[in-house]
Amino acid sequence: MQKRTLLLNHFYFPHKIVSWQDAITLVYLQKVDVLVQYDEEIRSPSTVVRCPAVARLRGKAKRRQHAVKFSRVNVYLRDGFACAYCGAKLPMHKLTYDHAVPRARGGRTTWDNIVTACHACNSKKANRTPAEAGFTLRHSPHHPKSLPLAPPSIDPSTAPAEWHEFLPAAALL
Repeated sequence: MQKRTLLLNHFYFPHKIVSWQDAITLVYLQKVDVLVQYDEEIRSPSTVVRCPAVARLRGKAKRRQHAVKFSRVNVYLRDGFACAYCGAKLPMHKLTYDHAVPRARGGRTTWDNIVTACHACNSKKANRTPAEAGFTLRHSPHHPKSLPLAPPSIDPSTAPAEWHEFLPAAALL
């Protein structure tokens, strides 16, 4: 069985996707309330349970305070999925990141030199600084202390039907 369980936070907002095995463990530990179940049953010698499709955390999800790791997705989150040059808000697959100071000129791949860019602006800028390309940065690149919470990206064509009523438009690709 390859079932997954949509785990919601205590506000009924998608938190993450877990395996059905992890969901059963959370149910057993009384950390979640099962809201929707699949038809499939999980059997042991002494008990039978239906596989959880959607579960809600009973308490607040603990948020660990760690330094924000540098990654492409985290750069997009920091910049609000908007091009730093033209300001266009685009889906992730239409974005890239750009070195404000080009690598050929000693620019490094760090929080303080990377910005989100659309493919068109990134191509126009090429191997130049924003000023040389006639661009103005809409915001300065910086190392964020935290990022906005992002729901898990869920493709509605592969998401089980049991999840659809719990998925806000923001969680859908």
